[in-house]
Amino acid sequence: MEQITVTTIVNIPVEKVWKLWTEPIHIMHWNNASPEWHTTFVKNELNTSNRFCFRMEARDGSFGFDFSGKYDAVDQHKMIAYTLDDGRKVKINFSGEDGKTTINETFEPETQNSHELQQTGWQAILNNFKSYAEKNDKAEFLQFEIHINTSIENVYNKMLAENSYKEWTSEFNPTSYYKGNWEKGSKILFVGTDKNGEEGGMVSRIKENIPNKFISIEHIGILKGDKEIESGKEVDGWAGALENYSFKSANGQTILSVTINVNEEYKSYFIDTWPKALNKLKSICEK
Repeated sequence: MEQITVTTIVNIPVEKVWKLWTEPIHIMHWNNASPEWHTTFVKNELNTSNRFCFRMEARDGSFGFDFSGKYDAVDQHKMIAYTLDDGRKVKINFSGEDGKTTINETFEPETQNSHELQQTGWQAILNNFKSYAEKNDKAEFLQFEIHINTSIENVYNKMLAENSYKEWTSEFNPTSYYKGNWEKGSKILFVGTDKNGEEGGMVSRIKENIPNKFISIEHIGILKGDKEIESGKEVDGWAGALENYSFKSANGQTILSVTINVNEEYKSYFIDTWPKALNKLKSICEK
């Protein structure tokens, strides 16, 4: 079968490229060919015979599809090969030298669109990865995990319910609450009062909500009083940041994993506070 190859050179070492290419929270940032599209959910178990699924959707909600398949071979920092669910083969080679990484991605084309259109689309995603990687090779991401001795349904419901949300997020701010709802695509405000009695917080959007499985929150700005600020220097460190929650069941317990973007200013604060908040959620759920 005929194959198509796209390529790019990323100006960071291959070890960092590999991390940015394979970790779900990073994939959700770069895996789109244009701003009109985004990836709302990623499952990526990077081992031979394991499956992956990237949920790709138009931002206006008009269309979406799963880009999914099974890994055939994984050679860390060197090569990834997989078979898509429609049977097409894909192989990605990574070659690092002098602090730069060449990526060659070869795929078997499908039959619905022209080869030129497919090459343009795959190259656009690869170019988007290059841009993201070169801007975010020093980006910080934190992950927290807790085991809760109750069902996923109970954890999911208690985590989002208005009253219990206020309780477990009080570790971040004693006056914490939200305005809005958790439906996919909806705007939601995370609000709290500062020491001067003024309200502030985050302006966010529910990027994905798969009940009892996955939630992704995309932060798009900040809240000052009743003013929503979504552009300018004040939001440079927050706009586009993701906060992802994954729910898994194991031996009758729920494993809740949280992965967040973080800037250096708040890193130590989150390292200290997130475990406290999750322990409080655990206590609420296990009552």
